[in-house]
Order: sequence, then C-alpha cells, then structure tokens
Amino acid sequence: MIAVTPKSVVTQKLSARAATHTRTEVSVRDLNVVVDEPAARGGTNRGATPTETLMVALAGCINVVSHRIAGAIGLGIDDLSVDVAARFDRRGVMMEEAVRVPFPQVDVEIRLTTGGDDALVERLKTDLGKFCPLSTVLRQSGTQLNETWHVTKT
Repeated sequence: MIAVTPKSVVTQKLSARAATHTRTEVSVRDLNVVVDEPAARGGTNRGATPTETLMVALAGCINVVSHRIAGAIGLGIDDLSVDVAARFDRRGVMMEEAVRVPFPQVDVEIRLTTGGDDALVERLKTDLGKFCPLSTVLRQSGTQLNETWHVTKT
C-alpha cells in the first residue's frame, strides 16, 4: 500500500463575477456563494456582506478546527455553538479615510457541551488559538480577538 502525504501548503482557487454593483457571485470547488449588500445599501440582500462573510468564515473555522483538535486529543464534543460580535470601523468602506485595523475588536462566545475532563477542555482552548487560521489572521492584523468559553459538562 502506498502512503499519501498531504501537502502542507496548497493553493485555493475561486472565481468571482460582479453580478451587480453590490452582488458578487463566487464559484469555489463545486459550490456557488453569493456575497451581497442589504437592500438599504443598494443591494439585493441575497447573501452576507463581504465583511459579514469574514465573520461567518471565522465562526466556521472555529467550529471545524475545534472539532479537529477534539478528535486529535480524544475530547468528545456533544454540542458546540459560536457567536461573533465584531466592531467594524466603516470609515474605510465609506471612503472617509484609510483604516489600518478595520475590526479593532471581535468578541467570540463559544458554547461547548462535553463530558471531557477539564484538562482536555483547556487544551482545546489553547490549541484553537494556535491552529485556527482565521483567528491568526485577525490577531496578526491588529484585531483584539476575545474568546469567552461557556462549558457545560454532561
């Protein structure tokens, strides 16, 4: 049997088309994703805004990476939910002035239900900060990323 070694660095490809002045239709793998603005800002409200999409991706990344870490360390997850509240400095998108850190603060509340012991839960928390690429990107950009964990034991 031949062992396949996964690549450490890959190239992600997608294609985007401006369907309107606010709506972007994106093809990635075999999926179609819509990014749009609300009707109040001239959009068609068919998808999350570009900045909301970033926060949607953060919540998804936290979910996926948390489950991967839990699987690797033997921590069972009965339930996991993520809430994100992002402070967004809109001066840049309003073309008032350039903003170095558009998201000065992002608060993430993670609700975890598990039967695992406290040491494994602490390891999950620590490793998530190390291995979630979107958390890393935000922190490196200067965003204050605050995680609040609510752990329920089963």
